[in-house]
Amino acid sequence: MSMAPQELENSASKYASDAIKADSQGAYGMAISGYQNATATLMKLMRLYPDSKLNQIYTERIRAYQNRVKELQNTRAGNIEPVLDPNASPEEQKKAIARAQPKSDDSMEDLILKEKPDVKWSEVIGLDDAKKALKESIVFPSKRPDLFPLGWPKGMLLYGPPGTGKTMLAAATAHELDGYFIVVDAASMMSKWLGEAEKNVSKLFAMARGYCEKEGKPVILFIDEVDSLLGERNSEVGGEIRAKNQFLSEMDGVNGKGKELMMYVIGATNKPWSLDHPFLRRFQKRIYVSLPSTEAREKLFDLYTSPLKKNSRVNSLSLAKQFDGYSASDIRDVCQSVQMEVVNELFRSPDYREPIAGEVASMPRELTMMDFKNIKIKRKPSVSIEMVRAYHKWSDQFRAL
Repeated sequence: MSMAPQELENSASKYASDAIKADSQGAYGMAISGYQNATATLMKLMRLYPDSKLNQIYTERIRAYQNRVKELQNTRAGNIEPVLDPNASPEEQKKAIARAQPKSDDSMEDLILKEKPDVKWSEVIGLDDAKKALKESIVFPSKRPDLFPLGWPKGMLLYGPPGTGKTMLAAATAHELDGYFIVVDAASMMSKWLGEAEKNVSKLFAMARGYCEKEGKPVILFIDEVDSLLGERNSEVGGEIRAKNQFLSEMDGVNGKGKELMMYVIGATNKPWSLDHPFLRRFQKRIYVSLPSTEAREKLFDLYTSPLKKNSRVNSLSLAKQFDGYSASDIRDVCQSVQMEVVNELFRSPDYREPIAGEVASMPRELTMMDFKNIKIKRKPSVSIEMVRAYHKWSDQFRAL
């Protein structure tokens, strides 16, 4: 009878923990055996559950274990210098052991942005509904909590096509606050070390609460690709279920504190329909970050062509109409591609040569409307009509501004 996925994951975790302990104590034979057992167990888990979303993490761990085994085998064979310097102090030896081991990523401090994001509201083109919802839910209550006797939303879900500005919206919101902006992707929350997923979720929220309570400052916890953590609970293995349950509990704690806690959770996803329904209730505001309107596309073309040398006939409104259905990041890529084309043209010119000292360098020609038309043939929008329809259908059911 085969072991359950959670048993296999726990078994691999124990093998890895024992290997790391032996590694740190210089018992390299035992460490090698532990890493190899952890690798074999993970491979068995991946064979039994080939569609698990954790397989990418398992693959990374297998690679790390195998690399460490090779290092230890070389050390035992005398092919490289021993890890420890006998003349080093005990503290230096301890540090050398730590450097030689795979890292456990116990600390979450590297997720903190000590300085506020340098993104202003004016730099987020269009998306007026989304900006209004975030200001009402986060910025205004943080500045004047006395005006909100019934409390305010603590969980916001930003959903929509890729490249529409979800991360920029969160960063611009954080810029308005005198507080902290914690950025994490869901994959890192699912733990690089096995059996730690729910602990990482708990540590992340505890760290955010600590900044709120000790310093009295607002904290925005931004979780990108939140669907990979909070998707519908079917065909799950091991730590996925435990991590989700922990997240539910943490979100209940954030929402239950009312106005006492200036902590906000912003989740971003390109696939809102994959979210499990219990999690939707924890995100009181569900904000559709749509493709840019014609007006927004015009402003985006103004923004991205402003540093470029262009013909007087290059018209941003005309370009906005031509590039209907393109996302904000698509438009940036289009402008970048047009500029690259004229630069390549300059380098390919038979008359081009590198400037010598004191000589004026030759420059690319002006951009024309035809350049943009030619790029449009090569670069299609990253979001299909079918995808847009799917977002509209989901919005009709679950949108909450």
